[in-house]
Amino acid sequence: MLARLLPSLALIAGLYPVAGFAAERPVVVELYTSQGCSSCPPANAYLNELSRGRRDVLPLAFHVTYWDRLGWKDPYSLQSATDRQEQYGHRFGDGSYTPEIVVDGAAGLVGSHRRDVGSAIEKAKHESRTAASVSVMRTGGEQVFIQVGSGSGVGTVLLIGFDHDHTTAIGRGENGGRTLQEANIVRSFRSVGQWSGAPIQIKERFPEGQDVAVVLEAPDGQIIGASRLSDGSS
Repeated sequence: MLARLLPSLALIAGLYPVAGFAAERPVVVELYTSQGCSSCPPANAYLNELSRGRRDVLPLAFHVTYWDRLGWKDPYSLQSATDRQEQYGHRFGDGSYTPEIVVDGAAGLVGSHRRDVGSAIEKAKHESRTAASVSVMRTGGEQVFIQVGSGSGVGTVLLIGFDHDHTTAIGRGENGGRTLQEANIVRSFRSVGQWSGAPIQIKERFPEGQDVAVVLEAPDGQIIGASRLSDGSS
């Protein structure tokens, strides 16, 4: 009897790591920043580091617009980024400021406080909600194919286009004379569908940007699913 059980137990044990891996997703790290903000370069440098070689996080730099009138117009600023941060500010009760990092839509922190942000990322890895699997692949050159699996809850599917890196010589403003290197700059994002527990498939045009991320966002603003094009789904 024992001899017959051992192979079955070994098979079951072998399946658990695979199942656990399949359930994993990157922690979404949103940096709200501006090239016109002298306090932002240290946070930008931190996000640059997170973007290199770490598959457990999805770092994204959202460039806001409210610094654009103060001496330097950030070429990557988006009104939609400003609006998104404002929503977080209302939820967290701390308004909008730069640099701010929001971890998994659940916690807002000063973006240059590496220890605090690192702790929030580790906490999210162990406590964050994942309602469904998310994947995205490129099809036909100018389209992306998004799949959200079955699960419990509801959420909005966000399609995000971003560039890998840019180097910018700043001509004026608080960072005038500096050259900034910035990674994972968001160039576009939009809602492309609603998920309510049943599996869905979505085809969309390739967004502005070099790479693609897909985020599943709960009604309370917390992230409950995420993937990116280069996570083996292309």
